[in-house]
Amino acid sequence: MKVAVLGAAGGIGQALALLLKTQLPAGSKLSLYDIAPVTPGVAVDLSHIPTAVEIKGFAGEDPTPALVGADVVLISAGVARKPGMDRSDLFNINAGIVRNLIEKVAVTCPKALVGIITNPVNTTVAIAAEVMKKAGVYDKNRLFGVTTLDVIRSETFIAELKGLNVADVKINVIGGHSGVTILPLLSQVEGVTFSDEEVVSLTKRIQNAGTEVVEAKAGGGSATLSMGQAACRFGMSLVRGLQGEANIVECAYVDGGSEHAEFFAQPVLLGKNGIEKVLPYGEVSAFEANARDSMLDTLKGDIKLGVDFVK
Repeated sequence: MKVAVLGAAGGIGQALALLLKTQLPAGSKLSLYDIAPVTPGVAVDLSHIPTAVEIKGFAGEDPTPALVGADVVLISAGVARKPGMDRSDLFNINAGIVRNLIEKVAVTCPKALVGIITNPVNTTVAIAAEVMKKAGVYDKNRLFGVTTLDVIRSETFIAELKGLNVADVKINVIGGHSGVTILPLLSQVEGVTFSDEEVVSLTKRIQNAGTEVVEAKAGGGSATLSMGQAACRFGMSLVRGLQGEANIVECAYVDGGSEHAEFFAQPVLLGKNGIEKVLPYGEVSAFEANARDSMLDTLKGDIKLGVDFVK
């Protein structure tokens, strides 16, 4: 497997690269790209870790050399959220970055599975899709918005609240990847019940967990380490699917024929072609149905912003 990380010198990118260096199958290649000149040094630093994963770093304006032959491309490039910013404030800068990178992906490795980490994901995934459509290489089964951070936060917070082993907590998080569009389906968590108050407070905490980190870092950054872990989990699931492992299911923000919006996060079965099947997210509670329906205008607005940006 060859995995390319674009934005590899940033906080998320470095954490992601470290985890991939230690977790990718023996004989894999890890390709790191960032505009920052430090990137080859990040690769050299990681190359001293004793795993059978070959690593190379590339810097400069053009990511093409890093992308040649990539099976999986994970894009974390862009600016991070600062106090007082919401994810839509990131749009003006990050939209152009994602567009430019995806233009190169479309030419260099159009069959790669592409995971978009760069916020605002609700919008940047739509940008990526439009760029690939223009290039004539769009395959909806190969493009993903990485929403795994919402899943691992949900697992962690539920385990803490209920005194569970976090490894036993499984949850679907549907919708999108910011604010009210993040909807953890707490009613489906097996072996545990929540009071109405717990559902409201826990849902709100999961939706605002990014802000929790931004404020705790006091202006010093946003969620990078937990996002690196989430991106690695999702990236490794893509790799395992490509290698033919069965029953690899993750929630992701995809163009999956949802009745709700053009892009919608829900569970997908991963395989050799990326998405093998979009899975139903199951029965929801009245609270969840209401939250889902009331988020849709926001989600559709985010998507339209991305489509309009490219057009």
